[in-house]
Amino acid sequence: MVRFIGSFFGGIFSMITLGILFAALSVGAIFYMYSRDLPSHESLAQYSPPTISRVYSGEGRMMDEFARERRIYAASEEIPDLVKHAFISAEDKNFYTHKGYDARGIAVAAYEAVQSRGANVRGASTITQQVMKNFLLGGERRVERKIKEIILATRIEETLNKDRILELYLNEIFLGQNSYGVAAAAQTYFNKILGDLEPHEAAMLAAMPQAPSEYHPVRAMERVTQRRNYVLREMRDNGYIDAATFAVEVEKPLRSVQNGDFPAFRDALPPRDYFSDEIRRQLSGTFGEEEFFSGGLTIRATVDPDLQAAAAAALREGLERYDRGLGIWRGTSRVIAPDQLETEESWRAALAAVEVPRDIAGWYPAVVLSLGDRSARIGIEGLDEDEDGHFIPADDVTWARKRQADGRLGRKAQAASDLVSVGDVVLVRAVTRDADGSFIRWSLRQAPEVQGAFMAMDVNSGRVLAMQGGFSYQYSVFNRATQAQRQPGSSFKPFVYAAALDSGFTPNTIVIDAPIEVNTPQGIWRPKNSSNRFYGPTTVRTGIEQSRNLMTVRIAEEIGMDTVAAYAERFGVYDRMGQFLANSLGAEETTLFKMVAAYAMFANGGEQVEPTLVDRVQDRRGRTIYRHDQRVCRDCEMASLDPSLLPEITSNRRQVMDPITAYQLTSMMQGVVERGTARGINLPVPIAGKTGTTNDSKDVWFVGYSSNIAAGCYIGYDQPRSLGSVSGGGFCGPVFQSFMQTAVEKYGGTRFRVPPGGYFRKIDRFTGAVLSDDATGANVVSEYFREGEDPRSSLGFMVDGGFGMGTNLPLFAYGETEAEKGATVTTSSGQTRVIPNKADFGTLSSGGLY
Repeated sequence: MVRFIGSFFGGIFSMITLGILFAALSVGAIFYMYSRDLPSHESLAQYSPPTISRVYSGEGRMMDEFARERRIYAASEEIPDLVKHAFISAEDKNFYTHKGYDARGIAVAAYEAVQSRGANVRGASTITQQVMKNFLLGGERRVERKIKEIILATRIEETLNKDRILELYLNEIFLGQNSYGVAAAAQTYFNKILGDLEPHEAAMLAAMPQAPSEYHPVRAMERVTQRRNYVLREMRDNGYIDAATFAVEVEKPLRSVQNGDFPAFRDALPPRDYFSDEIRRQLSGTFGEEEFFSGGLTIRATVDPDLQAAAAAALREGLERYDRGLGIWRGTSRVIAPDQLETEESWRAALAAVEVPRDIAGWYPAVVLSLGDRSARIGIEGLDEDEDGHFIPADDVTWARKRQADGRLGRKAQAASDLVSVGDVVLVRAVTRDADGSFIRWSLRQAPEVQGAFMAMDVNSGRVLAMQGGFSYQYSVFNRATQAQRQPGSSFKPFVYAAALDSGFTPNTIVIDAPIEVNTPQGIWRPKNSSNRFYGPTTVRTGIEQSRNLMTVRIAEEIGMDTVAAYAERFGVYDRMGQFLANSLGAEETTLFKMVAAYAMFANGGEQVEPTLVDRVQDRRGRTIYRHDQRVCRDCEMASLDPSLLPEITSNRRQVMDPITAYQLTSMMQGVVERGTARGINLPVPIAGKTGTTNDSKDVWFVGYSSNIAAGCYIGYDQPRSLGSVSGGGFCGPVFQSFMQTAVEKYGGTRFRVPPGGYFRKIDRFTGAVLSDDATGANVVSEYFREGEDPRSSLGFMVDGGFGMGTNLPLFAYGETEAEKGATVTTSSGQTRVIPNKADFGTLSSGGLY
């Protein structure tokens, strides 16, 4: 009997032993099988997660940020213990003691799953396992993945220390609201840095990983609060906070940006504009979209915020002035339903959801709440209701007519109801008195159909100081400064004259201003001056000051369009310019960005300069990977410099133009501003520039510069059509004037630098004759000539470009300029008609611009 019992228990022991051995071998085989071909965990030691790229102004203020995953990487030493303890308490309280996996946690989770027959399945992954899942394995819920997790977790625990593993976890984890990592989440939910978080706020973040898409702090406030309080209890039980702190923190309300308790971080940033978006476009091309959106780049922009605001205001004022002059009301075409206007809360919510431009300084979205006999009561976004309400009076609408359903314009508005209806979403601004800024009335506004662009840059460094690519970025993101290809018109002529000056011409060279006929495959081309008159023998200076088309074509024919094209390409205006005579008048399209950059080279003495929106780019580790200015300044590296000395900067840039030619051209373009087509510009520093107006006035330009800033404007419809009786000097000139008043006040300006190698002589600007040194009068101008160049040599012949000059031409008398009212012509029926100055030029010619 004893032997039998011994044998029985011996057999059971052997079975148990063999079972354990078999189970161990099976587990070992499983782990061996799944341990093959696993991803390398060693790559995590060099892991660099996708992080936000940020753009800063020159003063170090954040302008914008770009990211696909909104993540701010925080090193372990930058993450407070409070935040670490909150996540450890919520996700893995044995983190600092286990070896990568928690066997007890796995057993408890398995027991609960069996007991509930699958109804209560919870994760048992440690933080280390979650790192393996998030970085190397993916999120599929399978037993095989769990086994691989455990294997990799044990391996990574041997490679990285606990702090590094926790750092990876806290920077990678998704916490809702497109926030990845605790630093970004702290900013998203509380607009705080990690070091400023309170215990209940850290606990709320730690509550998010369980179900980030469902744990919204407003829509699921009760659920999030319960989970937050659970984390606080765990922090107390684990000894991370004391009982007194727990008692205080658990009673605090759930506060968040989403609930309006804190201002949103994005609200502290200026709205995205053309400048920062152009940085995105250019750097995405340079570094690649992946690196730009996820590389954690720190980008120092060249923008001057004061000048950017001035550029936007100047361009908007010019565009709006033209639009209101047309007298047509279009509005926003947005309407709010009547049932949403019943209460202030409902119309404010509805208005906030409407997409209208909100980046126009001083303008507010509003909704028409009711109509009176002559006025309209409005509700304005962001402004409290007055006791009597806000109104659009009848006095404000008499400038406009509304287009009817049949396409015709109605009568001029006499009451607000002639333009708007109840529920219409409109844009308004306050009209104030100039004397004291006191409020007069609310005024209806609208985004113009006509568009344009403005840009300004430093002529010596190439730093773009301001760029406005349209009326409003939120209205249209298309950047017309860099993306719109437009005909520059006569603003291109300085390149023709530059080529001429380098080809033996001088400012007092005489060129024939007379009719021209050119045979083309499309027929006879007869370019004309904007006044439709001819001026006979005229100096080069007068030709550019008065923007004479016929002289320009003759000069281009004389020196060769291949020479003109080479100059335009050298200055970067075109990559490959077509060698057609019409292109000498600016018929070929280019961008404002290229034109302003080219004019900057006139201003700096002919030195090549590359325009840039970015001074410097640093990677996530602070290493400089791009720097624009490559000039050498050894004095700048010194700890101190004698206050009486200026740092010496050595330029290593290419000279694309003779400095004397650059100065001669600048001097002639000063004449454009002082007495030529841009004579309405009046600034306290010397200004040079050139107007441009294309056929039918479809595009108008002005590009000009002081001694340190070049700036340019173009205006036209996106789908080109005539602007009517406007010109570059009359339309873009005031925009330039308004901007440069701010620029000059901040940056000043001096006389243009005279290069060595030349001398001044007084010249009659009409005849080109050399005058005595004491000559004075409106016709006298001091011209700069090269050493060894005789100003009298230009008077011995007249340049006709090979076209010849007819007889009996209606030439102007000495000193006479274009007629103000236009040219008088006799029609085929014998009637006399006056052609408005520059208005109908497109009907006179098949090509050529002015």
